[in-house]
Amino acid sequence: MPILASVLLEATQGEGGNRLRVSAYDLEIGVTGTHPAEVLKAGSVALKHKELYDIVRALPEKTLVLKREANNRVKLTSGAAEFNIVGQAAEDYPPFPRAEKAQMVKVDPTSLSEMIEKTQFAISADETRHNLNGVFFEAAEGSVRMVATDGHRLSLAQRPIEGFALKRGVIVPRKGLLELRRLLDENSGGDCELGFTETSGVFRRGDVTMVMRLIDGTFPDYMQVIPKEADRTVTVDRPRLLDTLKRMSLLSSDRSTNAVRFELSEGSLRVTSQNPDLGDAREEIPVSYKGQPLQIGFNARYLMDVLQVLDAAEMNVELCDELSPGVLKPAGDPGVGARYTAVIMPMRI
Repeated sequence: MPILASVLLEATQGEGGNRLRVSAYDLEIGVTGTHPAEVLKAGSVALKHKELYDIVRALPEKTLVLKREANNRVKLTSGAAEFNIVGQAAEDYPPFPRAEKAQMVKVDPTSLSEMIEKTQFAISADETRHNLNGVFFEAAEGSVRMVATDGHRLSLAQRPIEGFALKRGVIVPRKGLLELRRLLDENSGGDCELGFTETSGVFRRGDVTMVMRLIDGTFPDYMQVIPKEADRTVTVDRPRLLDTLKRMSLLSSDRSTNAVRFELSEGSLRVTSQNPDLGDAREEIPVSYKGQPLQIGFNARYLMDVLQVLDAAEMNVELCDELSPGVLKPAGDPGVGARYTAVIMPMRI
């Protein structure tokens, strides 16, 4: 649908004042915003979004006059500059999804953006597993939990957010999630509200509303993946481990997996990598650990993804044996109702 490369402009006159509504929709995500305007005559038209954006950004004055003329051509005037661009009939634009049924809940933009950052990297890129192509969003008692997994790793973030009455969790697609985070991180005023219907997620902030289609599918029972008890718990300096992994992955034999080996002994963790064509590398870092020695392989990229999105000074790494997944959690008290857990499957090296 070529018209989806356009934005819909609707100039309205009403009791609430004259407004210009700008909407964009790609059949998955729709964003609409309203702006105060002086409307001499109500009307609507669809214009190519890239050209319109480039023109408006380059205009010499702060104000702009838009006039729809015959055959949906639009004249844009600002100061001495004048543009005449080709438009399309507003009636040809697909109807923007309505989501009045969504029960909106006020959310803290910083907390929600942080939860997205801590989970989005674990979303599966495998299009055949569409139920893993997003983040699972569910309401627990007085809190919200977001979970992503690609089958090799899992990331779970939980924050105390009240008000969501979801019978079951929903799966928010990657694309919608990234757009949501972009809107959350904007420094525009207004409260942030989030809500869900059976098929859509709705976000509202000030005059901007976003509606996104949810993924229709069943998210796997992620609690089955998280080991209940760990035989060994290692406490390690997070920045130190992150830097070590960056160095060790330079010589990993498979750059796609960045395989590294952990050799754990009392008070020490040795990280090694090897490449038959280049050589090998090893680095030893001090850790807080008392227990039996263990050797286990991991994808360094997966570990680094977790360590980079956390700001805790120390991490707890929980391990059972060389065939069981490793569990990473920030050391220390995360606060009431907040938690973070990452699960990473081991590799045979």
